Amino acid sequence: MPRAGESWGRYPRVEQRMVRLVDRDAAMPAFDGHALPHGNGRSYGDSCLDPGGTLLHARGLDRFIAFDPATGILRCEAGVTLAEIIELVLPLGWFLPVTPGTRYVTVGGAIANDVHGKNHHRVGTFGHHVRSLELLRSDGSRRNLVPGASGGWFEATVGGLGLTGLVTWAELQLRRVPGPYLETENVRFGNLDEFFALSRESADRFEYSVAWIDCLASGHACGRGHFTRADHATQLLSKRPPAPGQGLAIPLTPPVSMVNRLTLRPFNAAYYWRQPAPRKRQTSHLLPFFYPLDGIRDWNRMYGPNGFLQYQCVLPPSEAHAGIAALLAEIAKSGSGSFLAVLKEFGGRPSPGMLSFPRAGTTLALDFPNTGDSVLQLLGRLDRIVDEAGGAIYPAKDARMPGASFRRAYPRWTDFRDFVDPRLSSGLWRRVME
Repeated sequence: MPRAGESWGRYPRVEQRMVRLVDRDAAMPAFDGHALPHGNGRSYGDSCLDPGGTLLHARGLDRFIAFDPATGILRCEAGVTLAEIIELVLPLGWFLPVTPGTRYVTVGGAIANDVHGKNHHRVGTFGHHVRSLELLRSDGSRRNLVPGASGGWFEATVGGLGLTGLVTWAELQLRRVPGPYLETENVRFGNLDEFFALSRESADRFEYSVAWIDCLASGHACGRGHFTRADHATQLLSKRPPAPGQGLAIPLTPPVSMVNRLTLRPFNAAYYWRQPAPRKRQTSHLLPFFYPLDGIRDWNRMYGPNGFLQYQCVLPPSEAHAGIAALLAEIAKSGSGSFLAVLKEFGGRPSPGMLSFPRAGTTLALDFPNTGDSVLQLLGRLDRIVDEAGGAIYPAKDARMPGASFRRAYPRWTDFRDFVDPRLSSGLWRRVME
């Protein structure tokens, strides 16, 4: 029986069937038409949706298979979340080598989107730390994949949006950490020039770096914000910062978006000036640093019944400063924007996947309330800036990218197409291949 489905952005809403998976050794379940592997549904657009088809819901594949606390090698099923890994390994002195901005994604989803984190400039993407995985195809065949030695199957599957088959398990190389704390420094900066200077200064000195920006600031203040950089704390602390509690929750969906012209500008101004001193150093638990929005349960409800569209792009180094300035000017002129606008520079390490998003340059990510035609027209104008700069849009965050933009930004789609399982599909794939 078809049922309504949606991604984390709550747009689009589609009809699809669902089959729950619980046994990694079982055969591929029977389904009519096309299907798509699905993890915890934390992608923002339609890369995790299969309108009119079937979702192979893999969250039930949630078992740990093996962990060696001496080497940090972990093998687990693809439905295990990053939160569950952290709960197991952090007390033993290990942590994820790469993590996105939420810990509630599955291992299979992290592989399918080749996610990145605040240390991309040092260690690359999630896929760089996958040692091996098993891929189950719709014809029942199974492949054990390792980097560089699987005839291109590993490179197609990492960042492959779940289209090459169902990942049943994966083996990861974790990283040693001295404990659950970070030494952080937060620097208030006044414009884009200062952001790029801070980013260059921080690249060799700090493992993690990211910036929040006021997306509505204009003129000389365009791109102002807070630059946060951090390393794992190595000192034994006499007074340990507390681990975060359950935090807040959005208990219901408001009738209109809480992110609007009336709330956005005063919030951004208050957030920019929240720190009296230009610089602030502190020791804190790592969870709020890596996962600020995980502290607000069901935060996607704040955008109201129509949901929101996230827009994340990356611009190459030669075009980054001018291109980011043009994007922010267009956003400020529209009066639309985001409470959480994130700016970061990627490193130059080539991503392992044929369709991986991260590449050398600067990435900007924002959420926009779904206001219908007006926001779609705004995003179309942003697309033109990204296209002219030779940039790319992140498929995991996308719900409306034109096919021409996708094919230009991901030229290896022609190679990738040969690895797509003929019975797997998604809303995004059909849209960008039209």
